[in-house]
Amino acid sequence: MAKAEKHLALALQGGGAHGAFTWGVLDRFLEEENLILEGFCGTSAGAMNATILAYGLHLSGRRVARELLHNFWKKTSDTAANSLLQPNWLDKTFGKQGNMNFSWGYNMLELSSLYFSPYHMNPYGYNALRDILTEMVDFERLRACRVTKLFVCATNVRRGRVRVFKLDEISIEAVLASATLPQLFHAITIEGEDYWDGGYMGNPPIFPLIDGTDCKDIMIVQINPVNIPQTPRTALEIQDRMNELSFNASLMLEMRRIDFVDRLLKEGINPNNRFRPLNFHNINPEKDIWDLNVSSKLNADWEFLTYLRDLGRTYAEEWLDKHYDHIGVESTCNIRENFM
Repeated sequence: MAKAEKHLALALQGGGAHGAFTWGVLDRFLEEENLILEGFCGTSAGAMNATILAYGLHLSGRRVARELLHNFWKKTSDTAANSLLQPNWLDKTFGKQGNMNFSWGYNMLELSSLYFSPYHMNPYGYNALRDILTEMVDFERLRACRVTKLFVCATNVRRGRVRVFKLDEISIEAVLASATLPQLFHAITIEGEDYWDGGYMGNPPIFPLIDGTDCKDIMIVQINPVNIPQTPRTALEIQDRMNELSFNASLMLEMRRIDFVDRLLKEGINPNNRFRPLNFHNINPEKDIWDLNVSSKLNADWEFLTYLRDLGRTYAEEWLDKHYDHIGVESTCNIRENFM
């Protein structure tokens, strides 16, 4: 029996290589012919996934979107294989899969970043992702997409504000800006303003999907743990947790505001009919990835990326089995429990 048609908008968190988990979620969702993906808002790796997926849908539909996502992550892995940022045999033998605690390249990067900026270490501003995106995406064609909505988030460095690029504004510069970690890359200049990774101010922002689509259901795919089982003790663990808290802060605050509006609507309060009822859903793999440290976000080893992809597919499969019929009917995410 065919499933009923359902509509979903997706908010995709950033988190470097952990974005391969989101790739897996998207790959599984694209197999559901009756699941209409109405819009995407992405930050950093989430912006990469969203851009590639939207372009594939625009070109030829779901099959091509899945192929392009695979190709993007494979090209990213192949490019990284030529760098020093690789796990070594000690990482693969003794550590948590994905962490690069023993990687000479990663530890040298960490040490050098204390004293040198990318303007010293990489004076010409080379970014391998630019080459990959240039090869894979015709941004002029992408801006003509009408099969889905696309929003990409970046942080304005000087003004300290979020910038959300709408579909007709999206360029290779906008997507790169969304993933520009200032420890690694030069700021991206767009229209005279400099931008860093969107995760500092919106990871991901939800409001573009509320204001910019008619979709009633919003799925948040998280890749930064909110809850962890124990308080960090070592310097590395503390650094990891600070990173997670920083990149979750904007989402937690926005969800608190959304919960406030939801409570107003349930009490029959809707000034000037400004708000509409929404259903929220989320996929969060924190129980399986909480012990992946910040080094793993730079690990583009193909074995690790496909592990995350398969994990994402598993989470998506479980969510669809349990909640597909709830789409369009009710929230499957308790905002207060998950975000407050």
